[in-house]
Amino acid sequence: MQKRCLTWQELRPARPMDKTTTIAVVVCYEPDLARLTELLSATRPQVDALVVVDNGSDVEVESVLAEMALHGEIHVLLLSENSGLAYAQNQGIEWARSQGASHILLLDQDSLPAKNMVGILLAAHAELLAAGLCPSAVGPRLTDAHLQRRTSFFRSEGLRTRWLNCETGIETHAVDGLIASGSLIPITVLAAVGPMNGDLFIDYVDREWHLRARRCGFQAFGICAANMIHRLGDEPVKVAGQAVPMHQSLRHYYYFRNAVWLYRQSWVPWVWKLSDGWRLIRKFVFYAVFAHPRRAHLAMMLRGIRHGMANRLGKFG
Repeated sequence: MQKRCLTWQELRPARPMDKTTTIAVVVCYEPDLARLTELLSATRPQVDALVVVDNGSDVEVESVLAEMALHGEIHVLLLSENSGLAYAQNQGIEWARSQGASHILLLDQDSLPAKNMVGILLAAHAELLAAGLCPSAVGPRLTDAHLQRRTSFFRSEGLRTRWLNCETGIETHAVDGLIASGSLIPITVLAAVGPMNGDLFIDYVDREWHLRARRCGFQAFGICAANMIHRLGDEPVKVAGQAVPMHQSLRHYYYFRNAVWLYRQSWVPWVWKLSDGWRLIRKFVFYAVFAHPRRAHLAMMLRGIRHGMANRLGKFG
């Protein structure tokens, strides 16, 4: 049985923190060191502290991180093996909690925040609280680094998906959820909702958490004035003249496994299951036709579906 989360009504009477302390949690695994250094340099001045959780990368990565830690620029948690995105996030969040964090900024190695992103997110969060709303997280508008194209926020309305654009650049949109990277989450909300689900390993981790948060009465918000560059997937492939981001077959295993597992959870709303399930079916058809090598991708998607039906979670293999 799922542990009951605290509701916003139960949480709100708690005395607010006197000081905002924002700590960034960056998760990496075999990162491009130049990009990682750029990410850390862009983020560190915007936060009170920064912890990098390395998911078992090679010694070169560990050496670079150790050098940065030696100079006091960052704190580093080195995991002995790749334990998954969710587990690494939880480790970083616990360290940040021990340092007195009031807000957690989640980032991964494929992101690059604008120089004013954190300040804008903090201000937006404060405005939402002042308006009597219950924000679970606030997140920036993304620019896809591969396609050089800005993405849109979205919200499900029944079985229909409504795309929420940033016409003026200053809108705040109530959304179904946010990708983890770039999300600013109050530590009190994490205490109420609970940690990321480590059994999912990677993919659907953020969606599952946001569903739990909504069940507790919280709402995620997309902030158009905050911006971040993010690499969505691996190198894109051309399909009918359009560039489409693609993942390796192992990622498709996790994606389909975790989606199917989530659909089988009784606490997840049926409307969300139907809406997301329709998108999953379309992705299955697309990847089965256009992903290469086609047979490997198809096999991993089917295996993921079988394991999701059988409640087989954790690291593949």
